Amino acid sequence: MAMNIERIEHGVVTNDEENRTAAPMHPMKSSSLKSLITKWWLLLLNAALLAVGTIGGPLLLRLYFLHGGSRRWIPGWLQTAGFPILLVPIGILYVRQGSPRNGKFFASPKLLLCGVFIGLLTGIDSFMYSLGLSYLPVSTSSLLLSTQLVFTAVFALIIIRHKFTPYSTNAVVLMTLGSILLGISKSGDRPAGVTNAQYWLGFIVTLGAAALLGFMLPITEVSYTKVGKALTYSSVLQFQFVAALSATLFCTIGMLINKDFSAMPREASKYELGTAKYYLVLLASAIVWQLLFIGNMGLIFCSSSLTSGVVNATLLPVTEIAAVIVYHEKFNGQKGMSLALCIWGFASYFYGSYRATKKQQLGKGTEEVTK
Repeated sequence: MAMNIERIEHGVVTNDEENRTAAPMHPMKSSSLKSLITKWWLLLLNAALLAVGTIGGPLLLRLYFLHGGSRRWIPGWLQTAGFPILLVPIGILYVRQGSPRNGKFFASPKLLLCGVFIGLLTGIDSFMYSLGLSYLPVSTSSLLLSTQLVFTAVFALIIIRHKFTPYSTNAVVLMTLGSILLGISKSGDRPAGVTNAQYWLGFIVTLGAAALLGFMLPITEVSYTKVGKALTYSSVLQFQFVAALSATLFCTIGMLINKDFSAMPREASKYELGTAKYYLVLLASAIVWQLLFIGNMGLIFCSSSLTSGVVNATLLPVTEIAAVIVYHEKFNGQKGMSLALCIWGFASYFYGSYRATKKQQLGKGTEEVTK
């Protein structure tokens, strides 16, 4: 498997190269199996990173607001400020590749330029999300953000002509119904001290953040297909680094205008959990949110923008359960049914993905035998 991952880092492995390294008796079967294992290993790894960020990120930001945090640009800034940790996997891949002078390691300037554009959109989306979360409970915010799956599906259809299958359509319908059912149980749930106008402002901007996220995922997939050279995982990480850097700079400008940096020491001294825990919450938020973005970009690289959207939507009910445990929110029968519908949708989509992958592998095998 290690050999296969290294070859992925150097670009596309041809069938001839795979056949030479496979077992003499069954070259086609061996190479197909290794390729499938590598693909699903990367897919599951990025899904795990996305899960940590999707569940932990909102809880940490809400913790900031619940105990005295009141700034809006700081939480938006934290969602991308952890980008320096990307230097670790990038550095490891650089060393493993041995001789990156061949030009295959570094991302193309075109891809990096796309990363800057995606980063600016991410900065706007991060601020909108943090503004909404300051006025909404985690459960309501998660509900609204789950609509990004619908936006992703629509934009994927318009931008990249992503065809719907019965399984993906079933997944979208089930998870949308689950979100609606979840919303019924939480309608009018306004946090203490939040006015009706503030609640609806949070409602609208969070819905806008979901729509913008649904637009960014297909745009990212398009960026991956227009790089002009073989796309590698190291290129994806470099793309994410540039995007996160751009988003952080955007939010940094907002913080400077709003004088948030000078306000942080004062806010920390008045934080209910203490000064040390204030900075610990900020640091943990930056790390966890960066894991979310790594997982998002990795899923698009391994599969598609719609897959990333489905996994995001599926994890949101899990965030609901985490909010129940951490913040003692009520968990009623409607939330349980919503969770069941989302898990059903998740299983439906990935069963369809498995069938499509299996069919594609069989098709390739038939082609090679014919040749």
